[in-house]
Amino acid sequence: MTDVYWLEQTEVNVPLEDDWLSESETACLGGLTDRKGRAEWRLGRWTIKRAVAACQKLPLGADALKHVRISISHRAGTAVCSLVMSDAALACNLELIEPRSFAFTADYFTTEEQVLVSRSSAADRPRLIALIWSAKASALKLVPTGLRADTHSVAVSPTEVVRRCGQCGIDTWRPLEVRHTGGQSFHGWWRHTGILLLTLVAQPPPGAPILLDDRA
Repeated sequence: MTDVYWLEQTEVNVPLEDDWLSESETACLGGLTDRKGRAEWRLGRWTIKRAVAACQKLPLGADALKHVRISISHRAGTAVCSLVMSDAALACNLELIEPRSFAFTADYFTTEEQVLVSRSSAADRPRLIALIWSAKASALKLVPTGLRADTHSVAVSPTEVVRRCGQCGIDTWRPLEVRHTGGQSFHGWWRHTGILLLTLVAQPPPGAPILLDDRA
């Protein structure tokens, strides 16, 4: 079973100064003129750096960092970085839980997914749609054509089985599976906190994500 780690940061966690950026990163940031884009880029870079720094505390050899696989996603002022200390394929996606129409599901979901949504309660529907949409985005990041691929080419199978998450104690990580028409099958996990839902998929199948401790 592959160990997968995750870390969440918000904009308030990011230092006001840029002295934690390398020269090349500072130059890259200087090329961004949009305020929102700059804030999201800094948040993403900060989350990655804190996640890798936390992993360095683990009992692993120095060469292990050469095999760090990282996936990052940000939405609504929050960024999540997931990483694995191996050559496993990995992707995560953070999605906003918000009302979406049946027209949206008809355009982007498979027939089976549309049926699943139609059978859900009105209260659970926004979360279920966000879950399916987020899981599709995560899985498509791992296929050759990426996010340009047809969303109907991947089918999501969520489950309500509650698991515990490593050092997190009681948590709400739940397993999921995404099948690609090309024959690939990706396994992963999903959880939601407030208005945000996070999915994480990997190949080979990952164990329940482990929260990184980034305390100084």
